Amino acid sequence: MDVWDVAIIGGGGAGLTAGLYASRANLKTCLFEKINTGGQISLTDDVENYPGFPEGITGPEISMKMEEQAKKYGTVIITEEIKGLEERNSVFVLKTAGKEYFSKTIILASGASPRKVGVPGERELTGKGVSYCATCDGAFFKNKQIVVVGGGDSALQEGLFLTRFASKVNVIHRRDKLRASPILQDRAFKEPKIEFIWDTVVDSIQGANNKVDQIKLKNLKSNEIRDFKTDGVFVFVGHDPETKYIGDFVKLDEKGYVIADPVMMQTSRKGVFAAGEVRTGAVKQLVTACGEGCAAALQAQYYLENLENH
Repeated sequence: MDVWDVAIIGGGGAGLTAGLYASRANLKTCLFEKINTGGQISLTDDVENYPGFPEGITGPEISMKMEEQAKKYGTVIITEEIKGLEERNSVFVLKTAGKEYFSKTIILASGASPRKVGVPGERELTGKGVSYCATCDGAFFKNKQIVVVGGGDSALQEGLFLTRFASKVNVIHRRDKLRASPILQDRAFKEPKIEFIWDTVVDSIQGANNKVDQIKLKNLKSNEIRDFKTDGVFVFVGHDPETKYIGDFVKLDEKGYVIADPVMMQTSRKGVFAAGEVRTGAVKQLVTACGEGCAAALQAQYYLENLENH
């Protein structure tokens, strides 16, 4: 039976940093990523707040560099989705669709996925005018009118990026003030292509010929519902943790995030650690995700050293 020292689930900033540190410690390390490495950061256009890049760096570029660095020191990346976890004879078992992998430790770094608004038409029109990634789909909306749903950093960051393509970006927010950082608010308020629709939610998304052409908006103060013409809907209303595969393997909080010590990264099961957005209380920034990935790898190393000493 081939047994890894460290098995990492998730290839975002936390997972790739954990892979780098574990591999450099001469631990036999694998990393599972079901799609592409980089996680949410690979879908971000400009990363302006990662130390060491005063001019900024694109999300795909920093993701690629992180992957290259982890692989350079020996991290093996396996493009498979983990479906379940169990502990068997003091070894952890990671189950994919058709195979089982074995490891002495696990680092959970599977992150979170974009939250849906949950209205009629959203699922049916995803990829047909409804999007959760500005850098992926922005170019399809050149000289078109679009809406951005949300009021946090992601909504404004991606909304500003979308002004490169769209003729008008209407930001729809359920409150009368934004949650985004002051610098992003300042940029958005100064951008002539951006307009705000306050105290409002999307009630439904509609489209003829399998393509978004309008939405229904509901004003939360007056309860008025009106039609609003648009060519696209970009949703940035937060994220939900990618933890369905975990089941009851470790303890989760009421929202499904992994409960783990914020310093030691230790979960409720010895030998299993968590890092990045999947962990309850995470700050949800690339720099902190990388720091947590580093901490989780170091704790996995200490755990393995103690196993060998007993």
